[in-house]
Amino acid sequence: QVQLVESGGGLVQAGGSLRLSCAASGLIFSTYGMGWFRQVPGKAREFVASINWSGSDVEYADSVKGRFTISRANAKNTVYVQMNSLKPEDTAVYYCAVRLGYGTSRHEYEYAYWGQGTQVTVSS
Repeated sequence: QVQLVESGGGLVQAGGSLRLSCAASGLIFSTYGMGWFRQVPGKAREFVASINWSGSDVEYADSVKGRFTISRANAKNTVYVQMNSLKPEDTAVYYCAVRLGYGTSRHEYEYAYWGQGTQVTVSS
């Protein structure tokens, strides 16, 4: 079955950086778009970034544009998000997800498989 395992979360000071990784198995990784979402307790999950099957097309939420960079290594079945200039409002559980399609999407309903999430905490 499809499994997604996120890693790289942790505690960082405002202005710092983290790189999250998501290792996928149980699917032909290179044929799917991938996405990152985040969720704060008591709030809806929100879109962060998405990347198409080849890595040639990406999409970002306005709140992270210019600070976060999504990328993928199809040979390693892994998608990444490099997070720079982190702010306290970036604190959340971050999830990666597999989109049922080649392209990007910011819509949660277009994603079929989800990881367990990794906590990112940004202190002020």
